[in-house]
Amino acid sequence: MLCEQVKSLGAIILVQAEKIKSLEEKTNFLINGRKSTTSSTPPSHDIGRPNTKNSRISKGIKSGGQVGHKGQTLEIKATADETIEYAPAFCSNCGANIEDVTGAISEYKQEVVIPPVQAKYIDHVTFVKTCPCCKLLCKAGMPAHLKAPIQYGPNVVAAVCYMSVYQYLPYKRIAELMKDMYGVALSEGTIDNMLAGCMQKALPAYEQIQQKVQQSEVVGSDETGSRIAAKKGWFHVWQNTALTFIVASMNRGYQTIQQYFSDGFPQTIYISDCWAAQLKTPALHHQLCMVHLIRELTNFEDALACKWSKAMKVLFQEAIHFKNGLIIADYNTPHHDVKIFESRLAVLLGESYEGKHQKVQAFHKRLLKNKEAIFTFLYHFNVPADNNGSERAVRNIKVKTKVSGQFRTEDGAQRFAVLRSVVDTTIKNGKSVFEALTALANLAPA
Repeated sequence: MLCEQVKSLGAIILVQAEKIKSLEEKTNFLINGRKSTTSSTPPSHDIGRPNTKNSRISKGIKSGGQVGHKGQTLEIKATADETIEYAPAFCSNCGANIEDVTGAISEYKQEVVIPPVQAKYIDHVTFVKTCPCCKLLCKAGMPAHLKAPIQYGPNVVAAVCYMSVYQYLPYKRIAELMKDMYGVALSEGTIDNMLAGCMQKALPAYEQIQQKVQQSEVVGSDETGSRIAAKKGWFHVWQNTALTFIVASMNRGYQTIQQYFSDGFPQTIYISDCWAAQLKTPALHHQLCMVHLIRELTNFEDALACKWSKAMKVLFQEAIHFKNGLIIADYNTPHHDVKIFESRLAVLLGESYEGKHQKVQAFHKRLLKNKEAIFTFLYHFNVPADNNGSERAVRNIKVKTKVSGQFRTEDGAQRFAVLRSVVDTTIKNGKSVFEALTALANLAPA
């Protein structure tokens, strides 16, 4: 009986020692001013991750423009819009009048300026005429977009959308800019109505982006938190190299994914971090973001001196480096080296959890559970090893909230999601954002 009690107390002591060790690591984290560098790991769960170490593999080249890079410089326009001539009127030596003396060009320079811009008011006037033959009164029609006695034109609406969605400005600053630069007085309510109307016109394009994303061969997904209507909300993104689809939601979990993609992605290789809702999403294949995994392994290596973590990190880095050196012809049949990577992974995953830190154990189990989603990128040319595209997409939401503050309403958040989806997709396809928004504003009301 006594032996059993001693054994039970010993187990309790081991658990408490592990907890004390974890708390000490967190205390060290706070004292040293370290913060998390992995977006999927909250700072409260950090175990001493330094914020100065870069997990990227050096390519051996200096930063900045590389050899062969085509630079861009300000070029002189062949035909200027205006010419100002400077000619001497008097001789600097004797003071004689030389205004009528023919001169020769001694120096030439060109300056780019923006002329003062003021809003232009256009009168739209219709006329009625009487047909001399049948005496019928014939009246011309007004353009369809003119609804009120006076209103703002589509290019004003496009400018407001551009400033809010692409340049992240809050309503007050948009109103100040429009008044100071163009002499157009806008209230914050008018700006809100403009964005709402433009969002309605963008819905057909937004829905088309959603459909094309679901039919894509490769899709990355991520989510980020944001204050919406004074509550904790979320923005979800699904994207690839040509498309970006963003939604605002008060739910971070699988419910939002089901709402927009009820059938999942049956023909898609789906890239994400290890968030359970993402891994639950039906897809042809899954790919875990290797950058996230390497960051966690770096954390374990630095804070815990974990040899297993170091070996796994080296394996992942070598696999990424190997992928970067492949060409599309290498994907006709599985490469021999890919099988070697798979074998090395199996050996590391087959190691015992015994003696490892509890966070390393949890990470180890997570990899073992999702092992089929680790090296998918080695078998498909167009599948990246990271989810950086999704990270860039959600970063725009963070910038918007830092510049403009929280989203006051759920409708306002979704409005930003719709318009930003169109903006990001426009950028990815090499088109002008302002021209796209102007075309959108010129559409008939939805």
